Amino acid sequence: MAEIDNMKRVFDLVLAVMASLILVLPICLVAVLVKITSKGSVLYWSERVGRNNHIFKMPKFRSMKVDTPAVATHLLNDPKSVLTPIGDFLRKSSLDELPQLWSILKGDMSFVGPRPALFNQDDLIALRTEKGVHHLVPGLTGWAQINGRDELPIPQKVELDVEYLQRQSLWFDIKIIWLTFLKVVKKDGISH
Repeated sequence: MAEIDNMKRVFDLVLAVMASLILVLPICLVAVLVKITSKGSVLYWSERVGRNNHIFKMPKFRSMKVDTPAVATHLLNDPKSVLTPIGDFLRKSSLDELPQLWSILKGDMSFVGPRPALFNQDDLIALRTEKGVHHLVPGLTGWAQINGRDELPIPQKVELDVEYLQRQSLWFDIKIIWLTFLKVVKKDGISH
């Protein structure tokens, strides 16, 4: 298991550095657009649950108004009403996720793993802990992400996380990254 973790970390570092270099212009452009279209900071730092249920701060480009409650999007009464002028575009294109390259470089996240739960998603955290999924480094994308994303009920999402835990390998990660790329291009399963 330690060998898989080490190989995965090297893969993450190399890919994150390459992606950061390739995406530096889009990242800067999105940052400027967020700043000029809404008041508040460019980044939103979300408290998330990492490996072994350790809380860390995960950056995203801010797609919602400053005073929006820190809850899962589906729990908001009217999610569209709290979006910034470019928030919908950022979410549909997944550009709001680009700052998470920092979390990957830092080691709080991996490219592939279960999506990090919000600090207050107690049901998801408890079920992942019960099934041993909490030992995994959370990912920018994951097996559950490409098999339903936000539409999945929590037990089904955790079952997919367990399947990833059992099947994890470098080749499986590469497959998930490729399938994620295809889903993002098609805007398939992206929450509004």
